[in-house]
Amino acid sequence: MSDESQTAVAEPETIVRPQRRRKSKPQRSQPKLLPPYAVVVHDDDVHTFEYVIETFMKVFGYSTEKSFILANTIHTEGRAIVWTGPKEVAELKRDLIRSAGPDLHAEKTVNFPLGVDIEPLPGG
Repeated sequence: MSDESQTAVAEPETIVRPQRRRKSKPQRSQPKLLPPYAVVVHDDDVHTFEYVIETFMKVFGYSTEKSFILANTIHTEGRAIVWTGPKEVAELKRDLIRSAGPDLHAEKTVNFPLGVDIEPLPGG
């Protein structure tokens, strides 16, 4: 036997890394979105445009122009959605309108609040 016949050639070892399994995140259920609510102001024959405009500027931070457009919509259509958002905030806005104080611009002081409601909107 020759030396060559007994010589073994070592094959390089192939190391196979195990594939990492990505941990699957547990499926989170999507939180159910609550429907948005609308603050709706109704027309009446006693509150002045000035009072309505000032109230919207104070409660919502709207510009004079936007407040006038909403007041005019209320006057011509009988009502207008003046704000939309979460129910709790809509309730707060409604209550702020109701507590805005008397309309001192009217010929006779008006001591009752604007007609205002909140209504759920479709969707959400």
